[in-house]
Amino acid sequence: MKRFQKTVAALMVLSMLLSLGSCANQRRKGIERETSPDASKREYLETEPVVTPTDPIVTDGPAPTDAPPGEIVDFTMFTGMAGKDIDPNNEIRQLIAEETGVRVTEAWLSNQSEQEAVASLMASGNLPDFIDVSEMSKLYEGDYLIAWDQYIEKYPNIKELYSEKEWDSFRQSDGHIYWANVFDRFYQKDTTTLSTGQAFWIQARVLEAYGYPKIETLDQYFEIIEKYAKEHPELPNGTKVIPYTCLCEDWKYFCLEAPPMYLDGYPNNGCVGVDISGGINNPKVVDYNMTDTAKAYFKKLNEEYQKGIVDPEFADQNYDKYIEKLCTGAVLGMCDDYWNFGYSIMGSFSVEQKGPKGSVVPSEIGCDYVPLGLVMKSGTKNQWYSTDYTINTASGIGVTTSCINPELAFKFLNDMLSQEIHDLRFWGVEGEDYLVDDKGMYYRTQEMRDQWNNPSYRAKHVCEYSYMPQWRGISRDGKNCMMPRDQGSEYKATLPEPVAKCFEAYGANNYVEMIGSDMSDRGPWFALWSWSNGLFGDEPAGKAWSDMGKCKHKWLPELVKTGDFEKTWNNYVAEYKECNPQVFLDEAQAEIKRRMG
Repeated sequence: MKRFQKTVAALMVLSMLLSLGSCANQRRKGIERETSPDASKREYLETEPVVTPTDPIVTDGPAPTDAPPGEIVDFTMFTGMAGKDIDPNNEIRQLIAEETGVRVTEAWLSNQSEQEAVASLMASGNLPDFIDVSEMSKLYEGDYLIAWDQYIEKYPNIKELYSEKEWDSFRQSDGHIYWANVFDRFYQKDTTTLSTGQAFWIQARVLEAYGYPKIETLDQYFEIIEKYAKEHPELPNGTKVIPYTCLCEDWKYFCLEAPPMYLDGYPNNGCVGVDISGGINNPKVVDYNMTDTAKAYFKKLNEEYQKGIVDPEFADQNYDKYIEKLCTGAVLGMCDDYWNFGYSIMGSFSVEQKGPKGSVVPSEIGCDYVPLGLVMKSGTKNQWYSTDYTINTASGIGVTTSCINPELAFKFLNDMLSQEIHDLRFWGVEGEDYLVDDKGMYYRTQEMRDQWNNPSYRAKHVCEYSYMPQWRGISRDGKNCMMPRDQGSEYKATLPEPVAKCFEAYGANNYVEMIGSDMSDRGPWFALWSWSNGLFGDEPAGKAWSDMGKCKHKWLPELVKTGDFEKTWNNYVAEYKECNPQVFLDEAQAEIKRRMG
């Protein structure tokens, strides 16, 4: 117990990651790897995100475990993302522990970069039981991860998460699987109403103020934000409005870096644009960092910065400060992925916000955000949203070699996907968080919805284990949705009135339709980030890719702030060329060719 208390303390203070422990005093040693005959072969397969079982799988029955009967084992987990802590005595976490025999203490990234955190953990040799970071391959190379293979075969819920071909895409050079990505897995059918990817976001009240005009281009977006900020410099409670902000911290600088790709109408390949104007069978790699659109985009941000429209603190603020600003309702717009901000501000807009002139409830005055799929030139088809669920094989949840009870750890991952536990995680407690009608359909009263979104209630009661395996789609009862946000009645009922009015005005039923992306053929190479995410500096393309990222992270904020844009742009281009980007671009073109044939 003393050792676990020490572990929890370390988890709560991630700046002391070197002291982070697990249920083991040291790493398990002596794990040998067997190399598959064709382990060097990496396959990139078309994804099959919707699972439609032909044979029913019994998932809620007893499973073998090493946990002593009636006892609860405490595990730890580190996720390389920012997140919100829950109370130590969280009610649903305790219910899950009583059902599974496992209680997990989650730790989130704080006051360090993910690279620093992972390096500290590896240096200590003493890792948490579960881990989910973008640098899983480094943990694999260091022999810090336990292979999944035997557990996939043993536990049906885990196996069901991916098809056999999809599981194969996670295999590493030794032929084994060491992690699995847990997001965007649809059971039976796609039920998406919310696009969790990137967009230019704008508060519903801004669009309402001018009769819901058509906003298609970047210029139109800043024109309306600039006008609204001039006419409404404060919230009704006296809080000063921030017309536009951005996040540049660490790898999350994608908020600033990625838009030129989308503004030219390219879908999210993540690392390059792919021009198919010559036909789907003649794709050409485009370096979106050096296009005319890229220059025009940063010049526009520079102009808005000089006017005071872009937040003067944007380049130096960390994630916590960024979210703190959004939570006030004062930020009119930003470009970001929903998953990067939406869940962190959840519930904040529905509670009273105090200011120098009183208080206000942001949702009631239209501070909730709606997405816009902007382009640089009018008439360009936007592709911000994609229905192609490419599997991110570069990262996911893994069980570390510090875990002294991997059998119980994998059983817990399996239990996370049982319908009973899944409902507890995302729907809550029946009778308290949701009700069931005479047709077996789950629903919530408005009081339940408000309560579920209340930050203090979530901290003491809600335990989603949000980076553990999970399903979207239809529940095993064939009626309800795995996630409340996908349940038709709940989705519409939870929309703030200003957002519902906005959707109606634009003829959209949900966030996906509000973006209005073109659903054209993305090509068999999509999405190339599943290739570039696995590149590191020990190969020419990987070094170029790394150097390009460092160069952009240095120069892009300067392009926005500079008093001499042309000079700064030229300096940026000169340093960027020194990164040898053509080596990377040639490899990207070769990867496209490989995926095509």
